[in-house]
Amino acid sequence: MPSRASPEGRVGYSSAMRGLYPIVDAEQCARRGLDVVDVAKALLPSYPPLLQLRAKAMLPRDTLHMLDRLAAAMDGAATSLVVNDRPDLALMAGCGYVHVGQGDLPVHEVRRCYPRLAVGVSTHDSQQLSAALSAQPDYVAFGPVFSTRSKLDAEATVGLDGLAMAGAACRAAAVPLVAIGGIDETSVAVVARHADLVAVIGAVVADSCAGIERRAAALSRQIQTTPIRGD
Repeated sequence: MPSRASPEGRVGYSSAMRGLYPIVDAEQCARRGLDVVDVAKALLPSYPPLLQLRAKAMLPRDTLHMLDRLAAAMDGAATSLVVNDRPDLALMAGCGYVHVGQGDLPVHEVRRCYPRLAVGVSTHDSQQLSAALSAQPDYVAFGPVFSTRSKLDAEATVGLDGLAMAGAACRAAAVPLVAIGGIDETSVAVVARHADLVAVIGAVVADSCAGIERRAAALSRQIQTTPIRGD
């Protein structure tokens, strides 16, 4: 998958959208003295279909500069760069995807205003999931599966039973499912039974890019060797 997707290249459920979905948090990188682009490069050998930049505290111009650097570093890689919350910045940086939450621009509005972007959406319960699937996004994220420290105002956990429900619903709708929230090396295999992609933040955190690369590789292997549960 190219790092700068076109509408014709949008990923459908029948494609090979399977694997790790790392979320690179700019603030977390800064606290550890790591460069965001170096962290992204350390994650690419695990061939994640998607990689998201999260930069909620950063000014838009600084986020755009970082996206430009990331897009250049990922050009030609088998990974698409996802921008959190901001379809305008995604478009300006030439990124293929935007990820929106429940309080952001709705999927249908993203499609209307930014038709070149693929769009993923966060959901946290069965009602939000059903509404999201009716809009046929390019993927749906569901969670938090487990409790997480990566988000201070996290919603209630959905657990493995909730994730299994979401997996069945997404398979029926032919929309890829992303599991997110509190997932680490001890739980990634059971989570991967229900979801196409497994999103992680803290599970790949390390004090060096070499450590990040090792953790990402180990998680990716577990996902790739775990068959998705059938209905």
